Amino acid sequence: MRTVPGATDHVVVVGAGLSGLAAALHLLGAGRRVTLVERDAGPGGRAGRLELGGYRVDTGPTVLTMPHLADEAFAAVGDSLHRRVELIPLHPAYRARFADGTGIDVHTDGDAMEAEVRSFAGDAEAAGYRRLRRWLERLYRAQMSRFIDTNFDSPFQLLHPDLARLAALGGFGRLDPQIGRFLSDPRLRRVFSFQALYAGVAPARALAAYAVIAYMDTVAGVWFPKGGMNALPRAMADAAADAGGEFRWSAEVEALERSAGGVRAVRLATGERIACDAVVLTPDLPVVHRLLGRAPRRPVPLRHAPSAVVLHAGTDRTWPELAHHTLSFGAAWEHTFDELTRTGRLMSDPSLLITRPTTHDPSLAPPGRHLHYVLAPCPNTTTGPSSGTWRGGLGERYRDSLLAVLERRGLHGFASSLDRELLVTPADWTAQGHAAGTPFSVSHTFAQTGPFRPRNLVRGYDNVVLAGCGTTPGVGVPTVLLSGKLAAARITGLARTTAARRRPPVLEGQSR
Repeated sequence: MRTVPGATDHVVVVGAGLSGLAAALHLLGAGRRVTLVERDAGPGGRAGRLELGGYRVDTGPTVLTMPHLADEAFAAVGDSLHRRVELIPLHPAYRARFADGTGIDVHTDGDAMEAEVRSFAGDAEAAGYRRLRRWLERLYRAQMSRFIDTNFDSPFQLLHPDLARLAALGGFGRLDPQIGRFLSDPRLRRVFSFQALYAGVAPARALAAYAVIAYMDTVAGVWFPKGGMNALPRAMADAAADAGGEFRWSAEVEALERSAGGVRAVRLATGERIACDAVVLTPDLPVVHRLLGRAPRRPVPLRHAPSAVVLHAGTDRTWPELAHHTLSFGAAWEHTFDELTRTGRLMSDPSLLITRPTTHDPSLAPPGRHLHYVLAPCPNTTTGPSSGTWRGGLGERYRDSLLAVLERRGLHGFASSLDRELLVTPADWTAQGHAAGTPFSVSHTFAQTGPFRPRNLVRGYDNVVLAGCGTTPGVGVPTVLLSGKLAAARITGLARTTAARRRPPVLEGQSR
């Protein structure tokens, strides 16, 4: 593994999101002095927090899987995730509701889910689910340490017996047909393949290897941090501060001072100059390239994932049919992915993720109120409507359309129940510096995965390392946490811990 040469005593980490905080904790644990510089007033980055008329709103991810990866970062400084954050396991992990009026609870406990599938679709599908679960577990084991939790210096690192194991499992086939080997019910196939959208690829075109995300969602377990998702980065920042990390809040990085092939100081917009031996950059790639003064050459331009419209809704009532996470599937499927990734049209029959965090933490809303987060995937601004179009009235029209969809799907009175609301569109993601107006960064096509994804070492800069969803290993809370650890390893030279090689801990009572 290539590492940063020379002295690395003082490291500046730009960005106190999950990747930057993970990098900082691993660096502090290895004895480095660390200064974190964050443009916002507090930690979180994409996993931020805002106050909305008494509602405490998470501005980013709402699903936490693989918490042992966060615990690795705490453990690096002798701390513990579970000492800092109360994690609530979600049962069910999701509730899926379909256009035909049927629904199924998605359990991560194998026995509970088998019984649920049997009741929902019969014995044959229940047996298929068991085979699918075993396949997902084998897929995870074949990928995690060799292709996800690893620093790539060359594509030749792929040439390993685990590559043959992954191929034998069908990992290089297409996701949807592979899921179809186990499940014939189209509703169940959606439950185990929609996760490809997290990677920015339609299930019909995604590599089956990306079923590892379904493993995280439907086998390894889903948790909710009490206090909301932002409780995780806040706890990581507290642990870093207790371990000696220094923070500069509300501090915008204006420039990097370069000398002799490396960055020797980070200069803030205030004029403050922070000398350093190495730098970890975690902002989105366009910001990184601006600071570095250039973007690396690639044979073809980077492709970005679809974006999303998010409606944060504080309401005076809720609906008992909603779980903590509810997947509301439209009748259309393949056609909607064409709209998202090819034609650039808004989904004509959208599938939605509805999250109700007050299910497990009523304190996130005023007394007697409820908080809902409605996420609708949409094309990014390269494929679909521009930021100007969203600002020019499309946002409000689409908000009204979403409310109508929710009403038609049984959430009667949703519009009239609104107490506070905030609509976030691709125009807002663009304003935050996200390329193509998407918070999901570079999509996981084959040419943008593993050693072909933008690497975390920067050619021409011998002491700059990248972390975050635009680099290795990719998009999502687990992989972003890993990116911080991998960036730290580039500086410290320390091999990854044995914890990364373990399977995630099993929930109490969870069967394999």
